[in-house]
Amino acid sequence: MTIAIKKRAIGAILAGAAGIFCPLLSLAAIPIQQWAQPGGARVYLIESPAIAMVDVQLDFDAGSRRVAAAQAGLAGATASLLSKGVAARGNEPALDENALGEAWADLGAQFGASAGTDRFSFSLRSLTESDLLDQAMRLAARQVAEPAFPDHIWQRDRQRLVAQLKEAHTRPAYLAGRAFAAAVYGDHPYGHETTEASLGRISVADMRAFHAAYITPCHARVSIVGALNRVQADALVTGLLARLPQVDCAAAPPLPAVAEVLPLERAQALNIPFDSAQAHVLMGQPGYKRNDPDFFALTLGNYVLGGGGFVSRLTQEVREKRGLSYSVSSYFSPGRHAGAFTVGLQTRPDQAAQATAVAQQVLAKFVAEGPTEAELKAAKGYLIGGFPLLIDSNGKLLGNLANIAWNDLPLDYLDTWTARIAKVSVTDVRAAFARKLQPEKMVTVILGSVPASAGDATPGTKP
Repeated sequence: MTIAIKKRAIGAILAGAAGIFCPLLSLAAIPIQQWAQPGGARVYLIESPAIAMVDVQLDFDAGSRRVAAAQAGLAGATASLLSKGVAARGNEPALDENALGEAWADLGAQFGASAGTDRFSFSLRSLTESDLLDQAMRLAARQVAEPAFPDHIWQRDRQRLVAQLKEAHTRPAYLAGRAFAAAVYGDHPYGHETTEASLGRISVADMRAFHAAYITPCHARVSIVGALNRVQADALVTGLLARLPQVDCAAAPPLPAVAEVLPLERAQALNIPFDSAQAHVLMGQPGYKRNDPDFFALTLGNYVLGGGGFVSRLTQEVREKRGLSYSVSSYFSPGRHAGAFTVGLQTRPDQAAQATAVAQQVLAKFVAEGPTEAELKAAKGYLIGGFPLLIDSNGKLLGNLANIAWNDLPLDYLDTWTARIAKVSVTDVRAAFARKLQPEKMVTVILGSVPASAGDATPGTKP
């Protein structure tokens, strides 16, 4: 690589570290272009020409929800090994993890893979100068389509993952979270737990099969933000996916359906003994899908309930008035399926029952009555005022664009976001919470509490 290219590469790394800001986009419409390629990939583009860089995210329907409980952890392990080497092909030699790292550093580009509950993602950041972008595209295409899956690396990494799991089982927050997820999701893949046994059932052959089944152009959604026009972006996507098997998407069988998360039929209380200075409390149930029309009402309502920090009702009632917890919050985790609604807090073990009871009362009252007009007005002011900070860099803009692409949201979603927040009424919030939450049927996990007789609760004393 020439000295000139190396200098541009260093500049790219520094630009990536500093963030690429696009303040004009927060003040005007954000035009999103969308099209489908002949190979099946759906492409979403926001042109951002201020700096000669591009950010790309490729999403595939290959998250952990596609993995059986017996092999929980397969999607994440597959993503991890994609950075550990590419196979030889034709005149192109194999590259191990060190060679790959050096190649990306020389280009001043960044590339990675990750797996969540719903999707398997690749991310690329590169300068758009033709020589660098072409090299970055070709190298990324090799990693996407031709991973080596070295077995000796997997044997090493599996031992590391097992050690991490053993350490996690010493942490009360992890144990409470696992018990909560199992109770809320039941047999749904969202509740599957990666264990030493499930990791032991995963081989590199399983990774190759998983990759071949799900990483295909037919199921790709590609989000792009940067200094490329539509023609250039389309060529980039074509190059990134060119090494994958090209099939007739119309003739290809659809991916297997994944069952929905079932609603809870009754309340469930789990009191888990654990020797800890703090009791960990989690309370909740399945919530809603990300494309639910109630999203805006639920977002505003949750800010008032427990998402707004010190101004939220839960903080006021549990912490400020009674001193039962240093922090308490609530949040929704929507996905392709109904992700959990969760109330979480930590408190002294002898105060756990009281803190839980207060949180339950606050939640039940909020679901029944909704916010006040003043609370809703304040929530709108905060969320609308903070909206420009959600799109003030290409990286943040890419995350929002990928959210639109993955969840089939309207292309004017960002342009209409503040207007849709502004028009939500108290009645809308109350109706949305009534549709989604049933306080009488929630899971409650208390890990580390003690019987009331074992200690004296002292309201007004912070832990």
